[in-house]
Amino acid sequence: MHEVFAANGGLASREQLLATMNPKTLARHVAAGAIVRVWHGVYALVEPDLPGRLAALELSTGRPVVACMHTAATLYGFGNEDSVRMHVLDPGVRMRPSASLMVHQRLGAPLKRVQGRLATAPAWTAVEVARTQWRPRALATLDAALRSGTCDVGATTAALEEQKGRRGVVKARELLPLADSRAESPMESMARMVMIDGGLPLPELQYEIVDVQGRVWRVDFAWPEQRVVAEYDSIAWHSGATEMLADRIRTAAIQDCRYTVVPIVAHDIFRDQWGFVARMRSHLERAA
Repeated sequence: MHEVFAANGGLASREQLLATMNPKTLARHVAAGAIVRVWHGVYALVEPDLPGRLAALELSTGRPVVACMHTAATLYGFGNEDSVRMHVLDPGVRMRPSASLMVHQRLGAPLKRVQGRLATAPAWTAVEVARTQWRPRALATLDAALRSGTCDVGATTAALEEQKGRRGVVKARELLPLADSRAESPMESMARMVMIDGGLPLPELQYEIVDVQGRVWRVDFAWPEQRVVAEYDSIAWHSGATEMLADRIRTAAIQDCRYTVVPIVAHDIFRDQWGFVARMRSHLERAA
């Protein structure tokens, strides 16, 4: 059995496996978790990574498969959706959409090979994903696309023109001038979008503050003239005593430099945008 998988890059079709075992034995291996069913008629010894799942889908369909939308964005390094659902272009054979697969009709999309797989070109992908998303998350996609280095403003502008007339393109075009490769996480980008929509002055991103001991602290957002900084607080980061202590030391050092430190949490971005904007405006006006 292991030889079959080794000879086929970690994947095997049902026919290949049935050459070494009977259907009941295959079913027992799958039930026990010794063999993973990746797609209909395609198996692996362990759950494959994203390029491996695309390769398995090609083996299942017998056709080249092109990643698009969030799947292509993940291959390029700027995906920001947690869904495990794969997005591919229609390969020309019947594929039923499911919780793990979505098939798209996209004529004329430019293609590129990434991580050994075919995908829609990065700038095209960035625009196509951004135009389908909520404004803050769309800005996060454009920020991440620029940060990934796979595309630049020129290529993204050209992709916007190529997709002219499609739903959401106007929104993506309005957001592109606001995109900034310095944003380091989707939550930072989404917080910045809330600030922009709320009419707050644009902050400096990834601003460096040198404390009295010469240590350099980089903050998510800063308004240096008002000596106000804002930091996104992730629950995951505060999951242990060591992380909490490091955060307290960091905050104290920045406050010692006469900066007001304003925490940002997910509730501010998703549930109470205007309350968050009012709080930030209050701090900035008080400092001014």
